[in-house]
Amino acid sequence: MDLPAPRPVLWPLRPVESATVSNSSDDGRTVVTISHAPLEQVTPEMLAWWYTHIPGDMRYAGSSWPRYLVWHPLDHISYEATTPGPIGPGTRLHITEALGRDPSMLLDLEVVVETVDSQSAVITKRVLGSSLVRLENEFTRTRSGCRYTTHLTIGDTTALARLFLNRTAHNRAFPHPKLAAWIRHHIEEIGNLENFLPDLYRYRAPREP
Repeated sequence: MDLPAPRPVLWPLRPVESATVSNSSDDGRTVVTISHAPLEQVTPEMLAWWYTHIPGDMRYAGSSWPRYLVWHPLDHISYEATTPGPIGPGTRLHITEALGRDPSMLLDLEVVVETVDSQSAVITKRVLGSSLVRLENEFTRTRSGCRYTTHLTIGDTTALARLFLNRTAHNRAFPHPKLAAWIRHHIEEIGNLENFLPDLYRYRAPREP
């Protein structure tokens, strides 16, 4: 796959060391928890709006760019809602990104939105009733913005998952090098929200309810 040209990087990307990362394994699953550094001036309401309004364009570096390409100006490739209507529970998404701009680290997932509100945004990749990948993003208001915690669960506890799907999830979707690259990527993209989301929300949310 040809990667889109990198966008200008107007702000420093957060380092991995800015977050606290833990990893646990249980019942054939792997759970990665990322406690991000606080997001300043970003509220839970902004995040709820963002996760239902990622499609669209915004002004950035003097031009109009797809919002998804601004969110991570190096790695993101495409973000598409493949079901009609506003984004919300039940919406199917097709997400493509090259972690570290490395084509061998391509992440190409079709997921379903489970929850999106001012407390969390959850997407899941399911196969035959089992969850291969579940991404839970939780946000809590602070005096100056919000705390943001991510839980990535790879695998499930169903009989089918234990039989072979967990192995597929770990070996194909998120082998160890790709998981490490994703952790870095995710810390960078979440940290980047505080650089553009407050202004985007202020100017666009009244026009895009």
